[in-house]
Amino acid sequence: MPNISDLKSRTRADYPYIMEYRTRWNDNDMYDHMNNSIYNFLYDSVINTYLIEQCGLHPPSSQQYGMVVHSHNDYFAPISFPACAELALRVNRIGNSSVTYEIALFEKGKVEVRSVGEFVQVFVDRATARPSPQGMDPKLRKGLERILVKGCTSRL
Repeated sequence: MPNISDLKSRTRADYPYIMEYRTRWNDNDMYDHMNNSIYNFLYDSVINTYLIEQCGLHPPSSQQYGMVVHSHNDYFAPISFPACAELALRVNRIGNSSVTYEIALFEKGKVEVRSVGEFVQVFVDRATARPSPQGMDPKLRKGLERILVKGCTSRL
């Protein structure tokens, strides 16, 4: 796991997939910055957008779906409406049925990273809600491997 100084030094170039999000008025809280619950919503959205667009996941009919088993976030600087957020995604680890994502949030037009979070999903069979003995669907794995960072290994 990277330390805080490594996370604070992240740049957009560290992430192979980036999605924009236009902040909304109701994303702000009473402190005039985006509420921490919105970060989790956005992280989940960029992950699922990638899975649908790049890995062939079709949530209503897929045999497997990703269940979040762990998440956390480190906040470095606020972002507020009316900013445009850039959500940057990479995979740090792929296991037999699990994947560890790293998501960074940048503000469009600003260099420094605003936050970096981690989500761990376990892909489970829809019928049993348990990991498949055969592991992750091969098409899904192939899509995730496209954004796996160099130096990280996939455990099969």
